[in-house]
Amino acid sequence: MKYLLIILVAINIFLFLKIVAMRLSLKELREDYEERARIHTNTLLTVSSRDRRVRELASTMNETLVKLRDSYNRYENGDQEIKRAITNISHDLRTPLTAISGYLELAQRKEMTPELEKYLQVIEGRTMHMKKLTEELFEYSIIAGGEVTEERKEVNIGRMLEDCIMGYYPSLKERGITPEVDITEEKIVRNLYPSYVERIMNNLVSNALKYSDGDLEISLSDEGKLRVANSSKELSTVDVNKLFDRFFSVESARSNSTGLGLSIVKTFAERMDCSLDASYEDGKIAIEVGF
Repeated sequence: MKYLLIILVAINIFLFLKIVAMRLSLKELREDYEERARIHTNTLLTVSSRDRRVRELASTMNETLVKLRDSYNRYENGDQEIKRAITNISHDLRTPLTAISGYLELAQRKEMTPELEKYLQVIEGRTMHMKKLTEELFEYSIIAGGEVTEERKEVNIGRMLEDCIMGYYPSLKERGITPEVDITEEKIVRNLYPSYVERIMNNLVSNALKYSDGDLEISLSDEGKLRVANSSKELSTVDVNKLFDRFFSVESARSNSTGLGLSIVKTFAERMDCSLDASYEDGKIAIEVGF
């Protein structure tokens, strides 16, 4: 009886140590897996345990990791190829368009009939539009690459917004729009990428001009929240949910836009950790960026 008790105690101790060892191995495996998930590496999971089941689990997890990495690499390579293709196509288009613009300018200097002058004006308008679309596409291909080419600096949000609005004065006057502007007297200074902030503001105002039914509201709060709003019968709640998608544009405006303006706004806002929101209510669309 005594020996039996000793054997039972020994078995219990062995089982206890076995359980402790397995728990430690599983903890080691979990921590190793979390580390592999955080960093992009080709190394696989390793375990110090000699337990067959733990080693089989590690082997299965490694097989899954290999498959996930293969899928990720295929996605990343494909994405890079698409970006390179867009960049190359945009670059190839810019050269002939520049040449067309040059010859068009020479043609306009010659004597011409009213009918020919009318045709040349149409060609000039289409050419300028193509150049704009090509530039946007080229710019977006660079932006989507994820590289930040400047350092963060202190940006006076209010002053930059005022400059932006003044820059659009001719376009506003042409559309017959008198904007309602409400910029806080507080000095709003943020440590951001200046060119990103400038592009966000320009794209928001440009987008509002594109869809506006004749009004425009621009405000900057004490908290640094920029709001651009305008009435638009062309938009709906469903459209608002897609406004920041790549290449999305409303049907009626498709011929005048690549649909990249607000997508670029979203990309820049995310890189600066700025909030971004859009809403549509009572026929008015409002887009807000929190700097």
